[in-house]
Amino acid sequence: MRRRRFLELAGGGAAGAVFTATVVSPAQAAPARATPAPFATVAADGSGDFASIQAAVDAVPDGNTEPRTIAVKPGTYLGQVKIPSSKPFITISGLGHSADAVVIADDRANGTPKPDGSGTWGTSGSASVTVDGAGFRARNLTFANLFDEAGHPEITSRQAVAVLTRADKLVFDRVRFLANQDTLYVNSSAAGVVARSYFRSCYVEGDVDFIFGRGTAVFDGCRIHSLDRGTSPNGYVTAPSTDLTNPYGLLFSRCMLTSDAPAGTVYLGRPWHPSNDPNAVGQTIVRDSWIGSHVGAAAWSDFGTWPWVDARFGEHHNRGPGAVVSADRPQLTAEEARAYTVAAFLRGSDGWRPQSRR
Repeated sequence: MRRRRFLELAGGGAAGAVFTATVVSPAQAAPARATPAPFATVAADGSGDFASIQAAVDAVPDGNTEPRTIAVKPGTYLGQVKIPSSKPFITISGLGHSADAVVIADDRANGTPKPDGSGTWGTSGSASVTVDGAGFRARNLTFANLFDEAGHPEITSRQAVAVLTRADKLVFDRVRFLANQDTLYVNSSAAGVVARSYFRSCYVEGDVDFIFGRGTAVFDGCRIHSLDRGTSPNGYVTAPSTDLTNPYGLLFSRCMLTSDAPAGTVYLGRPWHPSNDPNAVGQTIVRDSWIGSHVGAAAWSDFGTWPWVDARFGEHHNRGPGAVVSADRPQLTAEEARAYTVAAFLRGSDGWRPQSRR
């Protein structure tokens, strides 16, 4: 089934159980750290400072210069959330026993009509959560877009984003991202602007281009799950649009790429050129990871008139039934492997090292 039951999103059904058992293994789990008292607590039942996530975000002062933690009690919180650029250094932390206990979600797609009749939302406007505030962090919770494709056959533009990021130095720790098409949009504020995101022990689920954009994003010890759409091809894991001036796009390190889809029906990625931008030469690197049989011997696909061979796609030391080494699966050289590391992708000119802070 392409659309999971909502109870599975909120109540630890199949998706939640998989995340807990597979992504956060004892070997990957981070030791506990002391944290300061939260800036605010959100509770759907009214027992906190706020009943909605957006209300807590709005309470953070503009021009904020210090970390502000919004602690969220278990529950499901519906409605779009926007972290503006004027409110940096916000952390949203789920207080549940696992990431499925707190669900932050909305329900709209690219083609969903706006209530005021002014058109449709578009891909960026469909996002359940939009992050424009630098230094944002999220941990131990779920972001979802609940748009039901089967329930809305009249809507053909079905991109439905769970999270859109456009800011720099973001960290997602033990977070689930759930949707179908275009689940996780890692972008930046403008073409040529670098925006880095670090995903540690996360779970990302979708089908078509479900991790995409021009941002620099590192997935470290994550599970990347392709849904079975019942079509062939079944989908594409990534659709990077990395600017040619940026040497670092999407990196998957020590990840598990899984699916219930038939063997050989899912591609690792295809190159996205927004508005046919010739400088959007996407990069996806998958290294030291386990790849299921859903990925076939031809792992990369053209995107319209844009051939995959002109993109920056590569693999290194992968394993599993889908880790086939062939002429259609470019492998990193030893020199490239030394250059394309988690640290290199994130370091930038300021020496950012979120992966060292457990």
